[in-house]
Amino acid sequence: MEALFAIFSAFGLSASAGLNAYIPLLVVGVVAHYTDLIELAPPFDTLANPYILILLGILLIIEMLADKVPAVNHLNDLVQTFVRPVAGAIAFAAGTNVISGISPVVALACGLFVAGGVHLAKSAVARPLVTVSTAGAGNTPVSVAEDVAAATMSVTAVLWPVLIAVLAGVLLLLLLWWWARPAPDTGSA
Repeated sequence: MEALFAIFSAFGLSASAGLNAYIPLLVVGVVAHYTDLIELAPPFDTLANPYILILLGILLIIEMLADKVPAVNHLNDLVQTFVRPVAGAIAFAAGTNVISGISPVVALACGLFVAGGVHLAKSAVARPLVTVSTAGAGNTPVSVAEDVAAATMSVTAVLWPVLIAVLAGVLLLLLLWWWARPAPDTGSA
Protein backbone atom coordinates (compact mmCIF):
# COMPACT_ATOMS: atom_id res chain seq x y z
CA MET A 1 0.00 0.00 0.00
CA GLU A 2 2.90 2.35 0.77
CA ALA A 3 4.22 1.86 -2.77
CA LEU A 4 0.85 2.77 -4.26
CA PHE A 5 0.66 5.93 -2.12
CA ALA A 6 4.19 6.85 -3.18
CA ILE A 7 3.21 6.55 -6.84
CA PHE A 8 0.09 8.70 -6.34
CA SER A 9 2.19 11.24 -4.48
CA ALA A 10 4.83 11.25 -7.22
CA PHE A 11 2.25 11.90 -9.93
CA GLY A 12 0.74 14.75 -7.93
CA LEU A 13 4.13 16.33 -7.27
CA SER A 14 5.26 16.11 -10.88
CA ALA A 15 1.97 17.54 -12.17
CA SER A 16 2.36 20.39 -9.71
CA ALA A 17 5.87 21.03 -11.05
CA GLY A 18 4.32 21.60 -14.47
CA LEU A 19 2.58 24.66 -13.02
CA ASN A 20 5.40 25.91 -10.80
CA ALA A 21 8.78 24.21 -10.75
CA TYR A 22 9.85 25.08 -7.23
CA ILE A 23 6.71 24.64 -5.12
CA PRO A 24 6.68 20.81 -5.08
CA LEU A 25 10.44 20.61 -4.52
CA LEU A 26 10.17 23.08 -1.65
CA VAL A 27 7.20 21.23 -0.13
CA VAL A 28 9.02 17.88 -0.30
CA GLY A 29 12.19 19.42 1.14
CA VAL A 30 10.44 21.22 3.98
CA VAL A 31 8.32 18.21 4.92
CA ALA A 32 11.37 15.90 4.81
CA HIS A 33 13.48 18.35 6.82
CA TYR A 34 10.96 19.15 9.57
CA THR A 35 8.87 15.96 9.86
CA ASP A 36 9.12 12.20 9.57
CA LEU A 37 6.37 11.99 6.93
CA ILE A 38 8.89 11.72 4.10
CA GLU A 39 12.22 9.98 4.23
CA LEU A 40 14.28 10.86 1.18
CA ALA A 41 17.00 8.49 0.04
CA PRO A 42 20.21 9.79 -1.53
CA PRO A 43 20.59 11.78 -3.73
CA PHE A 44 17.10 13.23 -3.13
CA ASP A 45 17.81 13.84 0.55
CA THR A 46 19.64 16.93 -0.68
CA LEU A 47 16.22 18.57 -1.11
CA ALA A 48 15.95 18.70 2.71
CA ASN A 49 19.27 20.52 3.12
CA PRO A 50 18.68 23.98 4.66
CA TYR A 51 20.80 25.69 2.01
CA ILE A 52 18.86 24.00 -0.78
CA LEU A 53 15.60 25.00 0.91
CA ILE A 54 16.76 28.63 0.96
CA LEU A 55 17.79 28.40 -2.69
CA LEU A 56 14.44 26.87 -3.65
CA GLY A 57 12.66 29.64 -1.73
CA ILE A 58 14.60 32.32 -3.63
CA LEU A 59 13.94 30.62 -6.98
CA LEU A 60 10.26 30.32 -6.08
CA ILE A 61 10.02 34.05 -5.34
CA ILE A 62 11.78 34.89 -8.63
CA GLU A 63 9.48 32.61 -10.63
CA MET A 64 6.35 33.90 -8.92
CA LEU A 65 7.29 37.53 -9.53
CA ALA A 66 8.39 36.94 -13.13
CA ASP A 67 5.13 35.17 -13.89
CA LYS A 68 3.08 38.16 -12.72
CA VAL A 69 4.78 40.82 -14.87
CA PRO A 70 3.35 41.29 -18.39
CA ALA A 71 5.79 40.36 -21.17
CA VAL A 72 8.24 38.92 -18.62
CA ASN A 73 5.79 36.07 -18.00
CA HIS A 74 6.20 34.87 -21.60
CA LEU A 75 10.00 34.84 -21.23
CA ASN A 76 9.55 33.04 -17.91
CA ASP A 77 7.41 30.37 -19.59
CA LEU A 78 10.10 29.91 -22.23
CA VAL A 79 12.80 29.39 -19.59
CA GLN A 80 10.50 27.19 -17.53
CA THR A 81 9.96 24.93 -20.56
CA PHE A 82 13.27 23.36 -19.60
CA VAL A 83 13.08 23.81 -15.82
CA ARG A 84 9.58 22.50 -15.03
CA PRO A 85 9.95 19.05 -16.66
CA VAL A 86 13.28 18.57 -14.87
CA ALA A 87 11.72 19.64 -11.57
CA GLY A 88 8.86 17.22 -12.24
CA ALA A 89 11.33 14.42 -12.90
CA ILE A 90 13.15 15.15 -9.63
CA ALA A 91 9.87 15.39 -7.70
CA PHE A 92 8.58 12.11 -9.15
CA ALA A 93 11.83 10.26 -8.50
CA ALA A 94 12.08 11.69 -4.97
CA GLY A 95 8.50 10.65 -4.29
CA THR A 96 9.08 7.08 -5.44
CA ASN A 97 12.60 6.54 -4.12
CA VAL A 98 11.24 4.50 -1.20
CA ILE A 99 9.87 1.89 -3.60
CA SER A 100 12.31 -0.90 -4.27
CA GLY A 101 12.19 -2.30 -7.74
CA ILE A 102 11.16 0.87 -9.57
CA SER A 103 13.84 2.02 -11.94
CA PRO A 104 15.10 5.56 -11.30
CA VAL A 105 15.15 6.06 -15.07
CA VAL A 106 11.47 5.14 -15.32
CA ALA A 107 10.64 7.43 -12.39
CA LEU A 108 12.56 10.34 -13.93
CA ALA A 109 10.93 9.74 -17.31
CA CYS A 110 7.42 9.63 -15.80
CA GLY A 111 8.02 12.88 -13.93
CA LEU A 112 9.49 14.53 -17.01
CA PHE A 113 6.49 13.47 -19.10
CA VAL A 114 3.84 14.51 -16.55
CA ALA A 115 5.37 17.90 -15.70
CA GLY A 116 6.20 18.57 -19.33
CA GLY A 117 2.64 17.77 -20.38
CA VAL A 118 1.13 20.05 -17.74
CA HIS A 119 3.56 22.83 -18.64
CA LEU A 120 2.81 22.42 -22.34
CA ALA A 121 -0.95 22.61 -21.71
CA LYS A 122 -0.41 25.70 -19.58
CA SER A 123 2.05 27.61 -21.75
CA ALA A 124 0.92 26.58 -25.24
CA VAL A 125 -2.85 26.40 -24.76
CA ALA A 126 -4.27 27.93 -21.58
CA ARG A 127 -2.08 31.00 -21.18
CA PRO A 128 -2.31 32.14 -24.82
CA LEU A 129 -6.11 31.84 -24.60
CA VAL A 130 -6.11 33.94 -21.43
CA THR A 131 -3.79 36.50 -23.00
CA VAL A 132 -5.89 36.85 -26.14
CA SER A 133 -9.29 36.81 -24.45
CA THR A 134 -8.36 39.33 -21.73
CA ALA A 135 -5.77 41.43 -23.60
CA GLY A 136 -3.24 40.24 -21.02
CA ALA A 137 -5.19 41.48 -17.99
CA GLY A 138 -6.10 37.94 -16.92
CA ASN A 139 -2.54 36.62 -16.80
CA THR A 140 -1.76 37.80 -13.27
CA PRO A 141 -4.90 36.36 -11.63
CA VAL A 142 -4.45 33.13 -13.58
CA SER A 143 -0.82 32.97 -12.44
CA VAL A 144 -1.89 33.39 -8.82
CA ALA A 145 -4.47 30.62 -9.30
CA GLU A 146 -1.79 28.36 -10.80
CA ASP A 147 0.49 28.98 -7.81
CA VAL A 148 -2.33 28.20 -5.38
CA ALA A 149 -3.19 25.06 -7.35
CA ALA A 150 0.46 23.95 -7.40
CA ALA A 151 0.83 24.51 -3.65
CA THR A 152 -2.45 22.76 -2.87
CA MET A 153 -1.61 19.83 -5.13
CA SER A 154 1.90 19.50 -3.66
CA VAL A 155 0.71 19.50 -0.06
CA THR A 156 -2.11 17.12 -0.94
CA ALA A 157 0.27 14.80 -2.77
CA VAL A 158 2.49 14.59 0.30
CA LEU A 159 -0.15 14.40 3.04
CA TRP A 160 -3.09 12.67 1.29
CA PRO A 161 -1.80 10.90 -1.85
CA VAL A 162 -4.98 8.85 -2.23
CA LEU A 163 -6.86 12.11 -2.86
CA ILE A 164 -4.56 12.70 -5.86
CA ALA A 165 -5.73 9.36 -7.28
CA VAL A 166 -9.38 10.32 -6.79
CA LEU A 167 -8.84 13.72 -8.42
CA ALA A 168 -6.98 12.12 -11.32
CA GLY A 169 -9.83 9.68 -11.81
CA VAL A 170 -12.40 12.49 -11.81
CA LEU A 171 -10.29 14.46 -14.29
CA LEU A 172 -9.97 11.41 -16.52
CA LEU A 173 -13.73 10.86 -16.44
CA LEU A 174 -14.36 14.53 -17.31
CA LEU A 175 -11.93 14.33 -20.21
CA LEU A 176 -13.53 11.13 -21.50
CA TRP A 177 -17.00 12.69 -21.18
CA TRP A 178 -15.85 15.80 -23.03
CA TRP A 179 -14.23 13.73 -25.78
CA ALA A 180 -17.21 11.37 -26.18
CA ARG A 181 -19.99 13.96 -26.09
CA PRO A 182 -21.75 14.71 -29.35
CA ALA A 183 -20.62 17.72 -31.34
CA PRO A 184 -22.75 20.81 -30.72
CA ASP A 185 -25.38 21.58 -33.31
CA THR A 186 -24.28 24.71 -35.19
CA GLY A 187 -27.66 25.17 -36.82
CA SER A 188 -26.22 25.41 -40.33
CA ALA A 189 -28.09 23.79 -43.16
